[in-house]
Amino acid sequence: MQIGLSEYLIVGAVLFVAGVVCMATKRNGIGVLMGVELVLNGANVNFVAFARYTPLGLDGQIISLFVIVLAAAEAAVALAIALNFYNNHMTIDVDRGDQLKG
Repeated sequence: MQIGLSEYLIVGAVLFVAGVVCMATKRNGIGVLMGVELVLNGANVNFVAFARYTPLGLDGQIISLFVIVLAAAEAAVALAIALNFYNNHMTIDVDRGDQLKG
């Protein structure tokens, strides 16, 4: 059995939907970050699949590499924000962050 473009797109869509559901239902910051990473990985699967099955060449892999670099930077900044939030509120429950301090 040959794996075609539609199977890769289905896997990418499942990852994307799982990430969106994770972002919408999790109450702590780490769970939300995991959802963001799932969304980005679903997009990466689609980029690479389109690069393989369409005449784009290496564009899909280059875009995926760019997304991975941005995800790593986003994870570093988000971890710093989560640690600062924990130091101020002694929890990582995102519902507790309803006040702003100047």
